[in-house]
Amino acid sequence: MKRFLILLLISFQGLMAQVQFEAKVSKNTLGLNERLRIDFIMNVDGDNFDQPAFEGFRVTAGPSQQVSQSWINGRSSFQKIYSYILQPAQKGNLTIKQASIEYNGQIYKTAPIKVVVTNAVAQERDPNDRPQGSGNEMLNLVAEISKTNPYLNEPITVVYKLYFMNIGVTGFKELAKPKYNDFWNQNIDIKQLSIEEGSYKGQRCYFVILKKTILYPQKSGNLTIEPLSLDIGVQLPTNRRDMFGQMVLTDDNKVVSAGAKTINVRPLPESSKPEGFTGAVGKFNFTVSPSKTTLKNGESLDLVVSATGSGNMKLFTLPKPVVPNALEMYDPAHDESVTTSLSGMSGRITDKYTIVPQYKGKYAIKPMQFSYFDLSSGSYRTITSQEIMVDVLDGPMQAEANATASAAKNVISKTDQFKYIKPKTTLTAIAKNDFYGSNLYYGLLFAPFIILPIIILAKKKKEALDGDVTGNRIRMNNKLAKKYLSEAKKHLNNKEPFYIALEKAMHNFLKAKLHIETSEMSKDNIRELLLSRNANPEAVQSFITLTENCEFARYAPASSASIQQDYDKAVLIISELEKQIV
Repeated sequence: MKRFLILLLISFQGLMAQVQFEAKVSKNTLGLNERLRIDFIMNVDGDNFDQPAFEGFRVTAGPSQQVSQSWINGRSSFQKIYSYILQPAQKGNLTIKQASIEYNGQIYKTAPIKVVVTNAVAQERDPNDRPQGSGNEMLNLVAEISKTNPYLNEPITVVYKLYFMNIGVTGFKELAKPKYNDFWNQNIDIKQLSIEEGSYKGQRCYFVILKKTILYPQKSGNLTIEPLSLDIGVQLPTNRRDMFGQMVLTDDNKVVSAGAKTINVRPLPESSKPEGFTGAVGKFNFTVSPSKTTLKNGESLDLVVSATGSGNMKLFTLPKPVVPNALEMYDPAHDESVTTSLSGMSGRITDKYTIVPQYKGKYAIKPMQFSYFDLSSGSYRTITSQEIMVDVLDGPMQAEANATASAAKNVISKTDQFKYIKPKTTLTAIAKNDFYGSNLYYGLLFAPFIILPIIILAKKKKEALDGDVTGNRIRMNNKLAKKYLSEAKKHLNNKEPFYIALEKAMHNFLKAKLHIETSEMSKDNIRELLLSRNANPEAVQSFITLTENCEFARYAPASSASIQQDYDKAVLIISELEKQIV
């Protein structure tokens, strides 16, 4: 009987025990290359455990289950734990959603947990990693920078190398691309990845070059290059061997980061800067050459202004020639023949002006000066062209043409002397109309009966519009897209405000058509949504490419012609997608 009472008491205590089910994480803030441990802990033996989707994370281990039960001073305690090791797949504020269990017919859920994922951080070893094998494995991603204290617009290179030893690399994907804010940048193509022998911190190993980039700093001071982070598939040795005595390998994933780098950019000297300096840095030759110097009436000449050499070829403007008023000069045709390698940009840039003489005579095109900063000597150099004489053999003389124009302007025809005097007039009698019975009287009399129904209908329509939250957001985004597109058109001659307005117009167009927010505007998500709405793949790719180029174009020089082309291209792409999206 006593034993029966004890069992009854224990059962009653178990029924009265409060069910606890909670989730705990090892840290709430971690880097992109770190791992996170999450435990789902319950104090009862719950059934039908349902894990969350772990959006924004990749499960690298788990679930592992632990069960413990103890008796202390006649009281029992029970605990069951489901554990996972998670790897962040993206940066930002992520949320681990609710897990659930079922106990005695009731559903219990954990509270959501917010986790902040930052840029990759420097670390020796992730505490959640469990190394296997001999412990001599190496896997490091390094960003090798050619120079950390360059001048403004001096080229530097960043080469990303992956060093490894006693580890098999099966593939990789980018988790975070490096960002080169305040740098003009261009990637150098790597045709084929090749494994080479080298050393890292005095230790012999292998390496592979993953990425090469050439940078031109566009701002002085301390500039930061945000890190490249990779998720690498690896094969790790274990302590086990197969039946033939060979070591057994296990597949795993490792996240590595090159770490952020700081570049101290020196400004160009101000005290000795020549007048008319447009930012050329490197080593250049400068020439000004006319297609001909002797012209007949109605003929034209081409004046070619060019700079050749190596330096920031795409990041400065050539000087503009000054010609006499008797020579009419048209806007130049700009041409670039530039190649980019790890040593920087080199080649030729040209402005070709078409000049048409108006009168007979000899005219001088003044010498032109081109200044650049020579990196080898650390000083400014100036090249001056020769004066060019243009001889126009025939046509009207400038003095005669001016006299003829002046005489024609002052001669008044006799027939036009009294043109503005009217010989006849029409008199109108003054009439006085009474207000009573007039059109205005009846208009004011019946106006309330017309206006009141209009006000009631307008009020109902406004209430319906105010209640349509989604529709209002779409209409607002449409309005913003048109506003920023119009603003971009106003700034066709001002590069940076133009590209900022153009990028905002394209983003608001997407918000209006796809019903998405700014946080959802990843390249893959935009492509998937547009294609699912029957958009043409070529138009989708053109839209994404133009959006990516907007930020790049702010720091690269652009002519009015190229800005106009980008505007026309944006209008065309938006029009096409407007017709295609269903």
